[in-house]
Amino acid sequence: MSTPTRSAYLLRAGLVRNVRSGEHLTTFVVSGVATVLITRLILQLSGYPQIGGDGLHIAHVLPGGLLMLVAIVLLLAYVGPVVRPAAALVGGVGFGLFIDEVGKFVTSDNNYFYQPTAAIVYVVFVLIVLGSRFVTTRRPFDPREQLANVVDHTVEGVAGGLSRRRLAQAYEQLRLVGPEVPGRRETRALLAVVRPDEVELAAPVDAAWRALRRGFDRLSTHPLAPRVAVAVLVVQALGAPAIAAVIRFDRGELLTDFPVLGVVAGSVLSATFTARGWLRLRVGDRARAVRLFELAVLVSLLLTQVFQFAGTQFAAVGGMLLDLVLLGVLGAERDRLRRAAEAAPPTNALTQPPSGPAAPSLPQAPSDPV
Repeated sequence: MSTPTRSAYLLRAGLVRNVRSGEHLTTFVVSGVATVLITRLILQLSGYPQIGGDGLHIAHVLPGGLLMLVAIVLLLAYVGPVVRPAAALVGGVGFGLFIDEVGKFVTSDNNYFYQPTAAIVYVVFVLIVLGSRFVTTRRPFDPREQLANVVDHTVEGVAGGLSRRRLAQAYEQLRLVGPEVPGRRETRALLAVVRPDEVELAAPVDAAWRALRRGFDRLSTHPLAPRVAVAVLVVQALGAPAIAAVIRFDRGELLTDFPVLGVVAGSVLSATFTARGWLRLRVGDRARAVRLFELAVLVSLLLTQVFQFAGTQFAAVGGMLLDLVLLGVLGAERDRLRRAAEAAPPTNALTQPPSGPAAPSLPQAPSDPV
């Protein structure tokens, strides 16, 4: 039976969380990071041209602000969940163009090439991810929030119908709501009268998410996946300090270089979790091993990569992308193990009689005679 877990005040105030907010924020972050990297690459290949003349310079922060305005208008002008993936994508691109020029905002000489820029950009996106995860995972979704999300999903169907795929998604989410939640029966009745309509707005973001999930699922079930994951984590732990040391070698003070020391500390901690995960994998505890490997990757993303970006700037992008792929594969494996555990028949060793002909029968209820 579903039980309320969300603050009643927050729900009464209308602060209902979106069950897909994680996807939307990830779309925002991925598009933002990609925009920063692509912008830097294009500017470097083109010799850092300036748009304008006669004393004018149109910085790319301006189209970035315009795109963020477009995303806000989309969210304010339309109801329902259909427009949100597009708004997250457009807003992420706009924010990427904006944050890419942070060096100009924090220096007195408007220095676009300010060395800590890469670390500042990385930390900003990390804080966005951590903030969104805090909001969405601090407490489980309340059944009333789940029901509100189903109603929100149905909004588009009231006016224009729902395709079979989107209708199936709504019913699947409705199954997470217990029958005791007020409004569930009415929501199911509303879904029943929504007319079928296979016309859908093109949703490349949703299609990309589905393709990415399928790819991670295939990778996570490959027989060599555990060994490859461990090997990559070990290479990361050994390679990150080496790369940082080589790039910062010209300073001549590696033993006191703060970014290098930070990379080494993060790599040691990540290697510790990797070793513990490998030991749990050897004894057959796959679920615990996956969790430890995830911790190793998170340490790399939240600690090692911060110092790596501070010391090597955008040369650290490769390690960050590798960490993100590993995190996706491990997340897919964790979800697969969870589904397998939920589908397994419950066993209770206390109610199972010992094997053998002389096994005594155990009482089935406290009132049964022994």
